[in-house]
Amino acid sequence: MAGSQLLSLEGVSKEFPGVKALDNVRFDLNAGEVHAIVGENGAGKSTLMKILSGIYKKDTGVITYQGDHVNVSSPHEAQSLGISIIHQELNLMPHLTVAENIFIGREPRRKSRIFLNNSKLVKDAQALLDELNIVLDPKELVGEMTIARQQMVEIAKAVSYRGEVIIMDEPTSSLTPSETEALFKIINSLKANGKGIIYISHRLEELDVISDRITVIRDGQYVKTMKTKETSIPEVISLMVGRKVDQDQRPDKRALSKDVVLKAENISTKKLLKDVSFELRKGEILGFAGLMGAGRTELARALIGADPKTSGKVWLKGQEISIKNPHDAVQAGIGYLSEDRKRYGLLLIQDITFNVIMASIPKYVNKFGIFKKGPAAGIARDSIAKLRIRTPSEKQFVKNLSGGNQQKVVIAKWLARDCEILIFDEPTRGIDVGAKDEIYKLLTQLANEGKSIIMISSELPEVLRMSDRIAVMCEGRLTGIIENKDADQNLIMQYATKFRD
Repeated sequence: MAGSQLLSLEGVSKEFPGVKALDNVRFDLNAGEVHAIVGENGAGKSTLMKILSGIYKKDTGVITYQGDHVNVSSPHEAQSLGISIIHQELNLMPHLTVAENIFIGREPRRKSRIFLNNSKLVKDAQALLDELNIVLDPKELVGEMTIARQQMVEIAKAVSYRGEVIIMDEPTSSLTPSETEALFKIINSLKANGKGIIYISHRLEELDVISDRITVIRDGQYVKTMKTKETSIPEVISLMVGRKVDQDQRPDKRALSKDVVLKAENISTKKLLKDVSFELRKGEILGFAGLMGAGRTELARALIGADPKTSGKVWLKGQEISIKNPHDAVQAGIGYLSEDRKRYGLLLIQDITFNVIMASIPKYVNKFGIFKKGPAAGIARDSIAKLRIRTPSEKQFVKNLSGGNQQKVVIAKWLARDCEILIFDEPTRGIDVGAKDEIYKLLTQLANEGKSIIMISSELPEVLRMSDRIAVMCEGRLTGIIENKDADQNLIMQYATKFRD
């Protein structure tokens, strides 16, 4: 019945060695409702969801589901109860098809029970996709799909359990505006069928569109629950971070050096880039804007030698250089922070110390080949303090950090390397507004210290806030470079959606 309470949590606490992740948190969810949970990275949102989905066990508190007190002891038990979760980091098997991923472990079998009934598997998957208005081929391998389409598979998989509660953790972080709109249609359909949706997102502007209520958590504690239509985004942000954050800033006016540290000329690649040329000045933040697929990441990868160029030249401080692989780029003083930090930026099963010094290991090995633990731990502690990384110590495994704190560790790695040119690809993806503000201040400080920064971002307010100049790409071409003082979102979108003379 729509409006009836599906789920409630009272007095939920969880402690890890050295960290009180949750302290007396409460939350409730009604049928036919989207209830958003917001908070800074490390506030406890993911821990709370992992307790609900059976990944972690609560230390104290009561969970009531459909009127009964429950202890969710495993993910399987959560699914049996009717609680499904779509994790921010997708949990799919790339070598299996869409249909196989949706019904993994629950595949229909033939009468013998030995062999899978593949035709029924595909038929059931197609019926579910049609129900959700998701256009995917059930037979397609998931590993050959974009992240956005994989996200749709995760949604179908969660719905396939036919539960009453669906947890969505950053479901739109990899989606285009049109894909996000399609997701919202699916969510509204689920609401109409009485499902309860717990929605976690750092894209606060989405909450006005999709949520009914918003609960704020800060430092592991419950702060407030509000009806969405009775609050505002500035109020939500203030509750999240405990201070006012100005989201409409522009960069401070400063005299930029005329010294060109990096020059790219006619960069092309086999698949996408076509004659891209630009210059990066000393102490400049050069923003790259464009729609998904415009070629921004491909340009960054071509510059550092991760993807081969078919033509083009690169000059570093006036000298032509040949960068054939990422190692050459690092040796030349160019650091690259990938948009996929877990795949390309971190070693999750290593501690913070190793990740911070990973790009600078020779500096921390003596002439006998012995690792100098003291200096390495010292630089890690300095990075933790400077970047405000939330962790009990530098010995913490990176996999145990929140997404925003993992991103800070990647930044710390390149700061430890002391690269003169830093390429940041989506530096604040999956990071809350408070942590974003910290990273913005850090990037500005680095530029003021003479570092030269290329910042790729899909968020136009971020590009406008941070960039001295803005380079806009469309379909593999550079369509314009705009001085910040002359730029606004409309002008950037004009360059991003069509070629201009």
